[in-house]
Amino acid sequence: MDSKNIPNSLIVVFGLPGTGKTTFAKALAAHLNWPHFNTDVIRSELGKRQEYDEPTKAWVYGKLLERTAVELEKGGGVVLDGTFFKEDLREACRNLAGHYKRPLKWIQVSAAEDVIRQRVSDPRPYSEADFQIYQKIRDRFEPLKEPALKLSSDAMQLPEMVVRAMKYLFQ
Repeated sequence: MDSKNIPNSLIVVFGLPGTGKTTFAKALAAHLNWPHFNTDVIRSELGKRQEYDEPTKAWVYGKLLERTAVELEKGGGVVLDGTFFKEDLREACRNLAGHYKRPLKWIQVSAAEDVIRQRVSDPRPYSEADFQIYQKIRDRFEPLKEPALKLSSDAMQLPEMVVRAMKYLFQ
């Protein structure tokens, strides 16, 4: 599957903290040669680490979407990466894809809770989520309204995840 044949799209990689979203999203974006935008990186760049109140979250996601709009305006595709655990956050992606007339593809990454517990106990460069944060988001996670590719990062190797995503993007 040649990535040049994939239509320029908005791909949203979402799921709970510690599932491997960022590792996968980076690999997929590199394979596609598309920009990858991550909420934790943007939060850090904007000096908003440890600020998770609703207005700050909305502001960070807003900045993510602003950067995405710039790339979509240029005609390219984008890979987004964040929890996107609430429908209002996802709705903004739907609106953006619709505005730029781009296909919107959802990829949900998951992992077993014991794997997540281990992953979030190790320091990560940008994510501040620990197991308590994981549980809080898990309990507030709203189901996606439309179909998505579901990948389990503890059951698949990264190359296999990328291959499955490419097949999904070709549909």
